[in-house]
Amino acid sequence: MLIKILGSGCAKCNRLEQLTREVVAELGVEATFEHVKEIDKIMAYPIMTTPALVVDEEVKVSGRIPGKDELRGWLS
Repeated sequence: MLIKILGSGCAKCNRLEQLTREVVAELGVEATFEHVKEIDKIMAYPIMTTPALVVDEEVKVSGRIPGKDELRGWLS
């Protein structure tokens, strides 16, 4: 599974990455993380605001930090 965090590296982007890593560890799934900070690469996705979570090239959420239960649903 390829997980991308889209965002400039702000506190919310870092929090989204931290929560996602925690859920991946809890679920015991294999995942590769990539933090995309380049604006041109972020704009290649259909999002209006960051942070955004992309799982296997599918945008799951943007503009907010989801709860752990929501993350578990997307990652399991």
